[in-house]
Amino acid sequence: MTKPTAVLAFAAVALALGLTGCSTGADSADVTGTWGTPDASGTPGLELKADSSVTGTDGCNRLVGTWSMSGDTVEFGTFASTLMACEGVDTWLGGASTATVAGSTMTIQDADGDELGTLERAD
Repeated sequence: MTKPTAVLAFAAVALALGLTGCSTGADSADVTGTWGTPDASGTPGLELKADSSVTGTDGCNRLVGTWSMSGDTVEFGTFASTLMACEGVDTWLGGASTATVAGSTMTIQDADGDELGTLERAD
């Protein structure tokens, strides 16, 4: 390998490693997974997937949307939701705009930054 070729190869590897450190995968790995109990009837829960999609339930209606990381904050896109009426179920999770995670607790906020509720990590 000639000296210019070796330098170019080293530069390519260094660039690839540098770009890997900047990817969103490093941030999102901490929050991906199941929060709450999205499979239980009457209880809220979300599953944040590595492909930036999110599915879950507010305890009554199915929720589908997207999520991303902005620093330490999870930002939710608008949720698409079914519109079932469930007596006695508080559907607060459908108003989620952002979330923060401390340990195994995700705190959900609305668009005004007011706390709506919390979900515990399930996995």
